[in-house]
Amino acid sequence: MRLNPDSKGMTVVLAMMSAMGPISTDLYVPAFPQLAQDLSTIPAHVQWTMSAYLIGFALAQIFYGPLSDKFGRKPVLMAAFATYLIACLAASIAQSIEWLAAARFLQGVGGAGPIIVARAIVRDMYTGARAGQQLATMSSIMGLAPILSPVIGGVLAVQFGWRASFVAMFTIIATLTAIAALYLPETIKTRMAEPFSAGAMMRSFAVVIKNPVWAVYAILAGCGQTGIFTFVSASPFVLQGVYGLTPVQFGIGFSVCSAAFVAGAWISSRMVRARGLDRTIGVGVLLFLAGGVAQFLVLALSIGSVLPVFATEMLFFAGVGFVMPHSVAGMLSPFPERAGAATSLAGFFQFTFSAVVGLIVVASIAGSAMPLAVMNLLLGISACVAFFATVALRARHARLRSGAIR
Repeated sequence: MRLNPDSKGMTVVLAMMSAMGPISTDLYVPAFPQLAQDLSTIPAHVQWTMSAYLIGFALAQIFYGPLSDKFGRKPVLMAAFATYLIACLAASIAQSIEWLAAARFLQGVGGAGPIIVARAIVRDMYTGARAGQQLATMSSIMGLAPILSPVIGGVLAVQFGWRASFVAMFTIIATLTAIAALYLPETIKTRMAEPFSAGAMMRSFAVVIKNPVWAVYAILAGCGQTGIFTFVSASPFVLQGVYGLTPVQFGIGFSVCSAAFVAGAWISSRMVRARGLDRTIGVGVLLFLAGGVAQFLVLALSIGSVLPVFATEMLFFAGVGFVMPHSVAGMLSPFPERAGAATSLAGFFQFTFSAVVGLIVVASIAGSAMPLAVMNLLLGISACVAFFATVALRARHARLRSGAIR
């Protein structure tokens, strides 16, 4: 029996494919300090394992989209699942930080596929605000992963050590692989006619990157993605190192922030059909900015409690829940025949930038959460400038076309 496009089962499976990102990052984050001690390394080197994952994820995205446009969604998806599972096993037996970083790179290569293919499948089945609603619903379900993963990871770290996190990743994704193999249909309607080659891939990317609609929405989604991964990378050292939280306390606090993302995605999924993509995104970018400003002020005023840090991060995460799914829908809307290429190219830029920013922020932490707050503030300002400048430009063009401006 195959899953139908409008069924709850299809939404859940696509959401679980999208959740591979937070499962792969958030599940082992509470064990960072323990991992550093066990492998006799420093926090900055532990960050290599996160950045290695993001770099592998970013590079692999370049290929998954065009490959799925040419050969279909499902064969590419199965190959990605297999790569991911092999990497989980390699990570679970790592004896050095270099070995673990290499396994994480391979895990990123495998983990990119299901997320890219899930977005392309949504574009195969839906358009416009309906696609945005579907992506937002998926995000609200997917949001359970960053809520549960840090708590589960904290418990696993305390009870069994950091390696148990990778055993758990293997078990979860092996189950998802079996479900996708048995029940997920092939959804692509028109495959890329041109033979697959590096030249064909570059030509497809050239069409995408020249489109200004794609560029604006990709920037907005990138601001949200970078905010999430910066927090994921820096929060263990900030919340456990600076504020003294235990792994379990950290996991609970991280889950509360992730719940704000789920709330934002759920509310926006109800709002978008009535208000449209852009108005819904506008709410999100204002939340971005409010969270970044508030967190900066909290730390600038030297408020010592960890609770305001969590509260302001929740505000930021709620904005991400509004912005990301609808920005993805917006950037895919001009490309029904190149959905894979459009999401691949955006993902490459977003995750490469996230990896670099994560390294910079973690390297800058020296007994203070201020580097995290500064980055959130910069991301909030960037998102607002990109969004409202685009809104103003569109309004001006509309007036020019109507003859209001001579």
